[in-house]
Amino acid sequence: MTDIQGLLGDEAKDLLTYTAQGIPNEDLVLPGPDFVDRTVSATDRSPRVLRNLQSLFDHGRLVGTGYVSILPVDQGIEHSAASAFARNPRYLDPRNIVELAIEGGCNAVASTLGVLGAVSRRYAHKIPFIVKLNHNELLTYPNRYDQIMFGNVEQCFELGAAGVGATVYFGSEQSDRQLQEASEVFARAHELGMFTVLWCYLRNSAFKKDGVDYSVSADLTGQANHLGVTIEADIIKQKQPENNGGYPALDFGRTDKLLYDRLTTDHPIDLTRWQVANCYMGQVALINSGGASAGKRDLAQAVRTAVINSGRAAPGSSPAAKPSSGPQQRA
Repeated sequence: MTDIQGLLGDEAKDLLTYTAQGIPNEDLVLPGPDFVDRTVSATDRSPRVLRNLQSLFDHGRLVGTGYVSILPVDQGIEHSAASAFARNPRYLDPRNIVELAIEGGCNAVASTLGVLGAVSRRYAHKIPFIVKLNHNELLTYPNRYDQIMFGNVEQCFELGAAGVGATVYFGSEQSDRQLQEASEVFARAHELGMFTVLWCYLRNSAFKKDGVDYSVSADLTGQANHLGVTIEADIIKQKQPENNGGYPALDFGRTDKLLYDRLTTDHPIDLTRWQVANCYMGQVALINSGGASAGKRDLAQAVRTAVINSGRAAPGSSPAAKPSSGPQQRA
C-alpha cells in the first residue's frame, strides 16, 4: 500500500483535507464512470468517437472511476534519444514502451507515429493508442521551438489508434499556424472516429518576469485550455499551475480582478479548478502533468498531481517521468 501521506510530506494535511473555494462542485461536470454518456454523447462526436473515448476510460487500473492515467513517451523526438534513453537503452525498443504502459495499468499509451506503428499489430488491441502527430525536434541548429507535423491522420487510423494528439505552443511566434494545423487534424480524426488530445503548453521567454515563470500561471494556462477546447479537443493536456496573475504581471491581454479575488486562491486545487472551468466547466476532460522527471521524487510528484486532480474535479494525470529513469519494475 502506497504511503500517500508520507509521499506528500508537509503538504499532506493541506492537500487531503482542503475544501475548494471559488468555483463550487455543483457548477462543474465531475468525473465519473458515466462521463462519456453524461457529457460527450450530447456533442457532435460520432458513435465511433464515443466508442474509442469510452475505451480509454474502460482500460487499465482506473477502469470504472472516470479518471485516467496516460503514459506519454515522445522524449526521443522532443529532447533527444540520448537524453531520454541512454540510462535505459531498452526503451529504444517500442515494445518496451508499450509494455511499460500495460504493466503500469495505464488507460492508454501516447507516443510517436513511428513507435506505435512499429508495434501496432502486436498491441493496438491490448491498450488504446494515442498517436502524437506533431513534435518539436531539437536537431536543427541553432535550436528552434516549433511543433511540426510528422505524419497524417490516415496513418493513425490504419495502425489502429483510438486517438490522435498534437501540441500547440501558445504564445510562440508559430502558435497561429500550429493551432490551424491541429484544428484540421482534429476535424479529420473525428471523421474517422478517433478522439483528440491537445497539449496546450505556453512557450515564450517573455512569460518569465522577475524570476517567476508565468507559463505555468492559472490564468494564462486556463486561457490556453479555452482555446484548445474551441477546436474540439476531447482531452486537454496541461501542466499543473504553479502560480497565478500572468496577465497583470506581464501587462498584456485582458482579464478581470474577480478571477484573482473571488474565483481562485493561491491553493493549487483552486488554481487547477480554474483550468477545469476553462474546459467548458469540465465538459472536456483535462489531464495534468506534474513537472519534469525528478528521479526518486517521481512517485511523490505523481501522487501529488493525482491528489490535486481529485480535489478539483479533473479526470486524470499524465506521468511526467521518463521511462528511462530506472528499471522497469521501478518505472
